[in-house]
Formats: sequence, structure tokens, C-alpha cells
Amino acid sequence: MAEGDSPTVARRRVRLALREAREAAELTQQQVADEMEWSLSKVIRIEGGEVSIAPNDLRPLLTYLGIKDRARINDLLQAAKIARTRQRRFWWQAPEFREHLTDPLRRLIEFEAEMAAIRYYCFYHLPGPMQTPAYAEALMHKWDDELTEEQIRYRIEARKRRRETLNARLDHMRIYILIDESVLWRPIGGNAVMAEQLEQLVDLAASGHVELRMIPFAVDTPMTNNASFELLFLGEDLPENAVLYRENGLTDELVEDLATTSRHRNRYDKVWSAATDEATTVAFIRDRIKALRAAEHSRRGDPNTQ
Repeated sequence: MAEGDSPTVARRRVRLALREAREAAELTQQQVADEMEWSLSKVIRIEGGEVSIAPNDLRPLLTYLGIKDRARINDLLQAAKIARTRQRRFWWQAPEFREHLTDPLRRLIEFEAEMAAIRYYCFYHLPGPMQTPAYAEALMHKWDDELTEEQIRYRIEARKRRRETLNARLDHMRIYILIDESVLWRPIGGNAVMAEQLEQLVDLAASGHVELRMIPFAVDTPMTNNASFELLFLGEDLPENAVLYRENGLTDELVEDLATTSRHRNRYDKVWSAATDEATTVAFIRDRIKALRAAEHSRRGDPNTQ
């Protein structure tokens, strides 16, 4: 029921319903804008989740889109009211973050504060909220030639705040991390930084807050091999409740299309089944930590290196 929705979830429900109804009626966003005497940008922003629609605007729009079921109309009107109840601004809405974070990333952050479960597929590096400060900084500075200092600074700060949000919600959500073996071999920031990062990952697995598996080099199964992605679930762990965030280098997107989220969930499950179990994965990571620590001691000329 809409009454149980948060403003974030309620706004998503309304805009997805509007987009689906418009597409079912074979109408363009421009046609909707013309009929409602709105700007095209207003329609785009409503369907994109950037703004909420006022109930007084929603009523005639539902009529135009052919939604006549009274219970459905009342449900969407109630959701529209809830979507507009949030008064305070969150940190990711501040001008400096709006300027230096991508729109898909800011929407991802909003959903992270609401999600009930998340499934990470890591192809190049560990997920942002799981990164230690040193790992995040080392990783972000690899883009010095494409990002400004301000962009780097605010993205590092955003990862710090996302990590704090996740840590505060660990008891209220489920986290699954599927890591390509190459991620564990890639010493982002150097041996000491990577060892610290992996130790944190092992601690999270030991705490029971994270389920962890590795995709070994030897596995032979279809997988996404050019981008990391995250599936966030706003409610029950089903594709219709999922939001897909996908990034490749500095390019990112947030997708809510059911066909796409279903395809990625199915792909994730297949690779998860083919990956090493958590005990084997943790044992592998512990060996990597030992090797990284030994390499760092050797680099420093530590006589206690074993």
C-alpha cells in the first residue's frame, strides 16, 4: 500500500506508473507536454525522478493517459502526496554535490538510503560503499587526467558518506558481493592499502552482514565482462523492485526497466552459482592479505618479513 511507502519509493512508484501508461498509450513525452501545457523538460524530470508531481497535476494526467480504475487513481494520488512530504534536504542534494556527482550516481545514493538488499557485481574494483578511505582515494586519483580536483574531492567525500549510511543500516538489509578474481589481485593504492581493504572485507563477511563469493579465473560461465553493476532492491528481493546501477570507467547509468533488471538478476544468479563458496573465497582473500603484507614488509626492508 502507498501508506507504507517512503517518499523515495512513493515517487518511484508514481513515475514508473506514468511512464508505463504513456508508453502503453503510444504517446511521446512531447505529446504529453503539449496536452498538459507543460514544458517538455517537466515531463522528462517527472519520469526521470528528479521532481515529484503535484496531485492536482496528476489527476488530469491520469485521465489523459487513460487510467480510469478508481482504486488505481486513488493509490497513485496517495503516493504522489507521500512523495512530496519530505521537507529536509539530504547531503547529495546540496549544490556542490549536484555539480560534481553524476545524476545517476545521486539517484543511486538516494536509493541506497532505502534499499532492503543489494547485489554487487565487481569487475574492476570493490563497491563504493565498501571502500576504505585510502582505497577510495587511490582509486579516484587514477582519473586525474579526466576529473578536476573538485570532482575528485566530492566523489571521495560521497563515498565516505555512502559508507557511513551503509554501516548504519547493516542490520536492516542484505548484501551480496560477487567479485571477479582480478579485483583481488589488483593492488589499488599499493600493497598496504589493498591489504587494509581486504581485511575490512573479510571482517564484514565474518560479521554475517555480507555474503561473499569470488569468480575464479578458471570458471567457465557467461558473465558481464566490461562493466560493474549493482542491483538494489526496494522491498522484496524481486526484479520488479530492482534498480540497476551500471558503470564503466567514468560512464554510469541507472536503469529501472523490468526486462533489464530481470536479465541482470538472472545473469547474477548464474554466476553466483558458479562462483566459489564464501569459505573458499575468504580463505583466498586471507592468503592475498598475507602476500600483500609480506610484499610491503619486503619493500620496506623489514627484517621480520616471513
